[in-house]
Amino acid sequence: MVRDDIWYHVYPLGFLGAEPHNPAPGTHGGTVSHRLRDLVGWLDGTVDLGFGGLLLGPVGESQSHGYDVVDPFQVDRRLGNEADFGHLVDECRRRSLRVALDVVLNHVGRGHPHFVDVLARHRDSPWQDWFLIDFDRPGYDGFAYETFEGHGELVKLNHHNSEVLDWAVDLACCWIRRGVDAFRLDAAYAIPTSFLAKFADRVREENPDVLLLGEMIHGDYVSFIESSHLDTVTQYELWKAIWSSLNDENFFELAHALERHRDFAQQFISWNFLGNHDTTRIATRLKDRRHLPHTLAVLMTLPGLTAIYAGDEQGAEGTKYDREGGDQEIRRPPPLEPEALLKDPPAIWRLHQQLIAMRRQRPWLATGKLTVNHLTNRLISYQIASGDDRMVVTLSTDDAPSPCHVSDKMRPIAGSFAEDPQQLPPHGWGIWCKE
Repeated sequence: MVRDDIWYHVYPLGFLGAEPHNPAPGTHGGTVSHRLRDLVGWLDGTVDLGFGGLLLGPVGESQSHGYDVVDPFQVDRRLGNEADFGHLVDECRRRSLRVALDVVLNHVGRGHPHFVDVLARHRDSPWQDWFLIDFDRPGYDGFAYETFEGHGELVKLNHHNSEVLDWAVDLACCWIRRGVDAFRLDAAYAIPTSFLAKFADRVREENPDVLLLGEMIHGDYVSFIESSHLDTVTQYELWKAIWSSLNDENFFELAHALERHRDFAQQFISWNFLGNHDTTRIATRLKDRRHLPHTLAVLMTLPGLTAIYAGDEQGAEGTKYDREGGDQEIRRPPPLEPEALLKDPPAIWRLHQQLIAMRRQRPWLATGKLTVNHLTNRLISYQIASGDDRMVVTLSTDDAPSPCHVSDKMRPIAGSFAEDPQQLPPHGWGIWCKE
């Protein structure tokens, strides 16, 4: 496991403009759109920004959005075929980019052949024990079965069935042999940790260095990591505190999250982010766009693994709505194509490049010790230290200039500074380093 990776998170079906519904999911042959090859054109820009890994959302055959899987062993025809995926992986390797893949082990789509057989044959189906079914109770398809969070199209798997475990391990090993280095396990919080532990142990027999990321919304992160044998989980607590504290001008919320994050960092290395395929874009979420650099400064200085959702580096906007199809705005293609970015990159793109480079030059940040030094509602200053290395970050949402609370032995390396390097301008931010 690489402990200081910075990942570029792409949701391919949306990023590449695929049709929202698969014309014939689960059938072999038919029309294939070779969209995955279009991602190669983005790889040089990804490297220029400083990323070390590419996290791909689901690429397996699905009914619509990728998480209603029909054949997760096969590349979705809307994205391409196995040769297209292999070409993308080869091009990533040429640029020293690691590849991660989002996989779904909690549920399958109603169109999965095993469940289609259950729909047709009920108790006579040899696949009925793959799912949690009650044929004596009425439900979505004439009988009741467990779903993922009430979505009838997403049929929950029976994780106490050893055949399901074998299937999950085979799935991961199949993609490892195609060149995948890491996996994001969708809805890991809904899967028994005993299942995840067996899965993780067996997959590491195929590749001891595989990185296993679990989607975790809230709860006891440390206990989940210990019992699931995964490497890392999504740090949603931190994500929420970053934008919420800026919008509410209440850095006490962020300070509390940072203290929790400090404790987590002593136990495991977390997956930190400002946005993903399930959340409103950070540029839209913030009430004041002047605070967008503040969010990036926090993300790029904290212990853990770091991920940027594709498009955020361009300041993309979009709202996640709590309704069917409510993900459309946050999953669409980014505003600018690679050629346009090369001609005139926006300021937020350049800031991403600057702060990613800053972090790459200081790999000790991934495991550094975090301390909050100064705190008011509208100003926070915290420190990350490792051995003799030290960094201080100060953020302000005040309408007036603010003191930086930084030793004169520290030198400023990024931020918005007034003429006095010991003072931030209104709504300013700064990063200082002692090396």
